[in-house]
Amino acid sequence: MTNPANDNSVLTIESNSIEYVAPENRHGKPVDLFTLWFCTNVAPLAVISGATSVLIFHLDLVSAILAIVVGQFFGAIFHALTSAQGPLVGVPQMIQSRAQFGRYGSLLVVGFTTLIYLGFFVSNIILAGKTLHAAIPPVPVPVATVMGAVLATLVGVIGYHFIHRFNKVGAWFMGSALLIGMILMAPGLDAHVFQQGHFDLSGWFAMFGLCAVWQISFAPYTSDYSRYLPSSTGFVKTFAFTYFGTSLGTIFAFVFGVVAVSTGHTTDAMQAIRTQTGMFGYVLIFLFLVNIIGHNGMNLYGAVLSFITAAQTFRPHWMPGRNVRVVVSTILLIGSTVTALWASSNFIAIFLNAIFAMRIVLAPWIAINLVDFYLINKRHYHVAEIISSDGGMYGSFNVTAIALYVFGIAVQVPFMEESFFHGPWASLLGGADVSWMVGLVATALAYYLLAPTNGSRSPRRAPAGATASE
Repeated sequence: MTNPANDNSVLTIESNSIEYVAPENRHGKPVDLFTLWFCTNVAPLAVISGATSVLIFHLDLVSAILAIVVGQFFGAIFHALTSAQGPLVGVPQMIQSRAQFGRYGSLLVVGFTTLIYLGFFVSNIILAGKTLHAAIPPVPVPVATVMGAVLATLVGVIGYHFIHRFNKVGAWFMGSALLIGMILMAPGLDAHVFQQGHFDLSGWFAMFGLCAVWQISFAPYTSDYSRYLPSSTGFVKTFAFTYFGTSLGTIFAFVFGVVAVSTGHTTDAMQAIRTQTGMFGYVLIFLFLVNIIGHNGMNLYGAVLSFITAAQTFRPHWMPGRNVRVVVSTILLIGSTVTALWASSNFIAIFLNAIFAMRIVLAPWIAINLVDFYLINKRHYHVAEIISSDGGMYGSFNVTAIALYVFGIAVQVPFMEESFFHGPWASLLGGADVSWMVGLVATALAYYLLAPTNGSRSPRRAPAGATASE
């Protein structure tokens, strides 16, 4: 295994990729997770998404903010639960999925999550290009798009340590800037603003769902950013710092978007911010641009680890290092930039459709992941068996998990309410799409009842090796 002890310098390219992080190479503090998830969510994409509560779902200001707060706090539970697995297991989230689905069975999940990473990467490339063009109009949008993509790739290539340091510093700048921006927009919150829109169950639940899935969409890579923490960090601290960092940061950004379009009387959140904050708007644009690049570096980092995980599945004795990460990052940079240049004209529609589509595949995965880790295996996985060439005690395919994952997707279909499909039971709550919640609950219950309970997959029966512990 690669020894990452010599690359802890912030600007040194991380030598580790998907390997187990041994106890002697663990470092860091759980509070770093608060700044990481707070900063990465105080971003333009979150601001724009928050604005959809009044622009697309036509909620009134109070209903919109309530949907955002409740949705983010709910979704952050799943985000934090997966983050807390990092110090206990010491491997990236997608490698860990082999314990639930089997060595080759996990490829199904790895494929979906890779598409999610790349979807967010492309979305943020587009947004970075538009933001850079807005800040420096002489720079054409296509050129700005390429520049934003290259800079984000550099962040992802340097890796774990730089990403953490970047967000540790950025949390103070972004939090302070949005607070100042909110103060500057506050005078526009008059009686007329509070009379706009109305409460609608379907719209409210759609916004709640968008917020919850926003948090859940991070779950496939949250432990990637906590796996270097000492195992003695434990569950509570890791969960708490992740939970409050990600929920508070995202709520702040979403509500910022709501206030911007409500007081600015425009359908463009970023334009509303610029016109209402005066000269300070240029500071916000610059910070947003830097934040987009940092946030997108994380998307690329996760996509690269997923690609390497998929390839390493078929080459069990291959331990890829930094050179492989650089090559894969370059390939994804080229493909994603071409896609971004093609998709930029219809960005918002593409992004919203992607968010809602994510619910279908993420809900059953998160249910299986959490039930298996916390209830079936009691926070213990035998890492030596996870990385075994034949899947070890976890096998090549966990047929039960794969079947229940497919079941979790299928059970959502009758409840789906999408632009491309209307399920027969989609109108049970006035048109509110509850399909993802049905998939989440049904899969969790089914997996808990049908997963092996005789200890056949318990790490306590495995031979000696690296074991995740509390």
